[in-house]
Amino acid sequence: MVEGSCDSGRVHVTRTGFTSLKGARHLDRPFVDLAWDGPVGDREFCLVDPARERVLRTVENPTLMQTRVAWDAGRLTVALPGATAEGVPAPSGETRTLDYWGRSVTLEIIDGPWAAAYSKHLGYDVVLARSPAGDVVYGASVSLVTTGSLAELSRRIGASVLDSQFRATFTLQTDTPHLEDGWIGRRLRLGEAEVEVRSPIPRCAVIDLDPVSGRRRTQALRTLADYRRQGNEIMFGVDAVVAEPGRVHVGDATTVTLVL
Repeated sequence: MVEGSCDSGRVHVTRTGFTSLKGARHLDRPFVDLAWDGPVGDREFCLVDPARERVLRTVENPTLMQTRVAWDAGRLTVALPGATAEGVPAPSGETRTLDYWGRSVTLEIIDGPWAAAYSKHLGYDVVLARSPAGDVVYGASVSLVTTGSLAELSRRIGASVLDSQFRATFTLQTDTPHLEDGWIGRRLRLGEAEVEVRSPIPRCAVIDLDPVSGRRRTQALRTLADYRRQGNEIMFGVDAVVAEPGRVHVGDATTVTLVL
């Protein structure tokens, strides 16, 4: 590999985050541990619509963002508007093969108070399931956006776009918009870890939603469609797979290496 720097060596991690339940609020974290299959604890749980036999889609259930999930030392705590559900997730002994955006995934159904709490919150029956790592992730396990790209999008919209709207694993500081497009096929050293960038990320209307309330906040998708469309997809940021596990802190420096 040939090592190089990106954006004059000024690149560093400005935000790390994920949610342990798919669709719930994307939480800032001081660090993320990357394992071979992705960020530890990321989207380990999901909600299932048993009537439609599919994993819930955040774009159709934006009030999921009003809920905060903590998954720590084997205990799952969910804070919903006006209610809390917590306990140790227990396998029900049931597995279901369901649809996730056109792909079949086999999930373990979990007993406990969370299904009832979320069913009340959403207004229809759902169940909680546990997912093998990466199974309810649309692209690769790690996602990255850059401050340069966010600044350019904000300029075009005429209003500030929050990095948390894009629910990325890492936000990296850059001055140049869309510098990350040139990272595809390269490896990024992030703190103790290394990731290999795979492809641009197709976006949906979730990026327009306020990351706390779930209400519409910006016209990001429409604006991106004017200058970031590739075929039928609208792209922003890049995804990656873990090439070397390790811990990544906010503030860690980043280098880019070319895989020969």
